Amino acid sequence: MSKSDKYCVIMAGGIGSRFWPLSTQKFPKQFQDILGTGRTMIQQTYDRISKMIPDANIFVITNTEYVSLSHQQLPEIPKENIVGEPLMKNTAACNLYMANKIAQINPNATLVVLPADHLILKEDIFLEKLELAFQQASTHDYLVTLGITPTRPDTGYGYIQFVDKTGSDYFKVKTFTEKPILELAKSFLESGDFLWNAGIFIWSVKSIQKAFEMHLPEMTQQFTVCEYNADHEKSCIELIYPKLQKISIDNGILEKAKNVYVIPADLGWSDLGTWTSVFENSEKDENENSINIKTALTYDAERNIIHVKNNSSKAIVIDGLKDFIVVDTEKILLICPREHDQLIKEYVLDLKSLKKGDQFM
Repeated sequence: MSKSDKYCVIMAGGIGSRFWPLSTQKFPKQFQDILGTGRTMIQQTYDRISKMIPDANIFVITNTEYVSLSHQQLPEIPKENIVGEPLMKNTAACNLYMANKIAQINPNATLVVLPADHLILKEDIFLEKLELAFQQASTHDYLVTLGITPTRPDTGYGYIQFVDKTGSDYFKVKTFTEKPILELAKSFLESGDFLWNAGIFIWSVKSIQKAFEMHLPEMTQQFTVCEYNADHEKSCIELIYPKLQKISIDNGILEKAKNVYVIPADLGWSDLGTWTSVFENSEKDENENSINIKTALTYDAERNIIHVKNNSSKAIVIDGLKDFIVVDTEKILLICPREHDQLIKEYVLDLKSLKKGDQFM
C-alpha cells in the first residue's frame, strides 16, 4: 500500500496511576524518561513509528491538559495533529474521534493505534509485523491487533485467544479476556493459543467506522454532528464529549466484532505499567538492585528498585531491604514491597481522601 495511506494515532491521555508517585496528573509517565535512555516514552514511540509513517500522517490524541507538553516533546509533528480530549472517556471515544478526523483527510487511510508508554526492544520485528498488519487491514475488512507471545502467567494483562491455522502469519480471534486470576492465566499459557493483548490496533478508517456503526451506534451518531478539521471542531467536541459512553475499544468493539484478527509477535514488549515491569527492564547491580542514581549505598540489599528524582542532590543508604520499591520525589516518599505494586492505585485513592491530598497526585 502507498506510504501516504498509512497513518498512526498515538494514544497519550493516561495518568499512569499504577506508576505513582513518579507519574502524576501534571506529568504522567508517557512524558518521562523512565529507563534513562535520553528519550521519553512518547518520544520513543514516535521514533519507532516515524521509520514507517511520515510526520504529516502521525497524530497524537491526549488530554487537553497535555497538548502543550506533547508539542514540546514532539516538535516534528504538525501542531494540528496533536488533539486534546476535553474529558477522559476511555479508548472507544478517542478511537472513533481520530478515525473520523483521518477519514475526512483521506478516506482510503489505514491506521495503527499505539499506546504512548510501551517498551519495544525488537523494533525491526515490530516494523515487520506492522507491515503485515497494514497489508491485511488495507485489503480486507479486518480489525487487526498485535498479540504478544506470553512469557509468564501474568494477571496484569488482557489475553487474546486465537483459532489456530498452522502455517499462517495471522489468526482469527476467538475471545478476549480481561486481566484473569492466576489459575486461569496459567491454563491460558499451557493451552498455547493465548497471547497478551498489547493494545496495538491496525484497521482502515472504513472498517473501524463500520464496526462502530454496528456495535456502538449511539456513539457513532453523537460524533456525526461535528465537522472535522474545521475551525469549530474543538467547540463541537467539547459539546458532545460529556454525553459519550465511557467504554474501552476492547469492550465496545473488539469483543463483539467477528472480523478481528491477531498477528503473534515476540517484540521484547512491556507496557511499563508497574514498578515491577520497570525493575525487570532496567539495568541492575551485582545484587540485582535497580538504582537510578550514583549516590546510593546498599548493604545486605537485594532485588530492590530505588528511584530518586534525577536532579536530586540526596545520598541514599539502604540496609537490609529485599524486594522493595523505594521512590523518592520532591513531595512523596514511597516504600512498599515489590509484590504490592498492584496496590499503588489504592494508595493513591486513600491519599486523595485525606485533607489536601490532591496536592500529591
